[in-house]
Amino acid sequence: MKILSSAQLREADTFTISHENLAPGALMERAAQAFTNWFINHCGREKEVAIFCGPGNNGGDGLAVARLLSEHNYLVRTFIPETDSVFSEEFKLNLKRLPARIPVVRFNHTAPLEDRHLSKTRIIDALFGTGLNRPLTGLYAETIRFLNNLHAEIISIDLPSGLFADSATPEDAAVIKASQTITFASPKLALLLPQNQVYSQQMHSVLIGLNIGFIENLRSPFYYVDSVSARSRWKPRPRFGHKGTFGHSLLLVGSYGKIGAAILSTRACLRSGSGLVSVSLPRAGYQIMQTAAPEAMVLADPSEKIITELPPELEKYAVVGLGPGIGQAAETKKMLGNLLEKVKVPLVLDADALNLLAADKSLLPKLPPETILTPHPKEFERLTQPFTDDFERLKRLREFCQQYRCYVVLKGANTCIGTPSGNHFFNSTGNPGMATGGSGDVLTGIITALRAQGYPAEDACILGVYIHGLAGDFAKNEKGETALIASDIIENLGKAFKTLEETA
Repeated sequence: MKILSSAQLREADTFTISHENLAPGALMERAAQAFTNWFINHCGREKEVAIFCGPGNNGGDGLAVARLLSEHNYLVRTFIPETDSVFSEEFKLNLKRLPARIPVVRFNHTAPLEDRHLSKTRIIDALFGTGLNRPLTGLYAETIRFLNNLHAEIISIDLPSGLFADSATPEDAAVIKASQTITFASPKLALLLPQNQVYSQQMHSVLIGLNIGFIENLRSPFYYVDSVSARSRWKPRPRFGHKGTFGHSLLLVGSYGKIGAAILSTRACLRSGSGLVSVSLPRAGYQIMQTAAPEAMVLADPSEKIITELPPELEKYAVVGLGPGIGQAAETKKMLGNLLEKVKVPLVLDADALNLLAADKSLLPKLPPETILTPHPKEFERLTQPFTDDFERLKRLREFCQQYRCYVVLKGANTCIGTPSGNHFFNSTGNPGMATGGSGDVLTGIITALRAQGYPAEDACILGVYIHGLAGDFAKNEKGETALIASDIIENLGKAFKTLEETA
């Protein structure tokens, strides 16, 4: 699913209206109906609905939603700030269509907004949509602060009012803090970035019938990975396949005190379909690995506590995964340098492997093409340089991937995958319970296994992140978010892969 800019969405609106010869307000009616359908399916009638409508088309959406909800027997009130703003034609059209039974409350500085039991209502935010490029001021800013202070449930139409869709919003700007945001036609980039998480707890995208052919011809570097796009990349296992068909993974993992990271990545690799898995780790971890993962073949390093040497015959492996729990000893750094000089197969680098690269950036140009790196934001910042906001971080991500011809899985909510082509893929699965030690080690094992099975780097990243998050969601359903641990993700990988297999 393409993530389109606000300008591109306006172009798609205009093309759809002209190409389909739609009557005035018809496309807005589609959007309002899509929002109303979602609202009816997810929100009961136990609370009154208060809809705050701005002067533009987002306000027109709100007025249309008010009419449609009233037709479904919701108790609805509309609120309109009175300023010197000019009302859009579609706002005026939907205001005329508003039934007399729906109260319209107008307020201004002379007649200020009061609670009027609003804290006990369900609020729909239709003040402003995607067109803002400067902070709101005056009555609009005051209204937003008033609504936020109510601590009521707020559902935003298309985008929380005050939030910039395609650039960084100033920290002191007045922005609605929504419980849910229902976006039209395309996920909004701003809602996928960590710096904006306070403005919308959840995002849902609904279709409004924009012309598909026009959208297909639009260019965007940003994509949203949902179940449909994940399934399109899935490859069923051939009936006559054998363990050699599905690749031999080599994991270089663990150090004294961090053998758990080695176990987690190994078990995840095994559960993700690699035909064979070999693990090289310090001698201190030999016995426990043989016990914890009997399906894996274990290679003991000469060192008791760290990894110092590469296994022989690197060419016999389909992929090498390196990093979880390895530490940053000088001998381990030397081993990483040797690996980059010798390896001829795909690489997956995580955790301390990334920290070693960040400590000696002269190693970065030695990365083989299509190497996969899986940093969290701070690790990525150490690999590049500090950034002022998430939009700048996306720019750095694109530049880094293109410079080093690599793939970067930038971990977090809506994990973003950067590619050498300049495209970015945001993930749709996962939950806050996965923010726990070892979760990244599990992801390394999954992606390594997918590369071993012959998935291209881009597909391995996208599928690996999606499956990782889906398994985490299944684990959340069983354990809840607070009690979820990394092993729970591994235990639910089977269910996650089965979900893809049955629907692909």
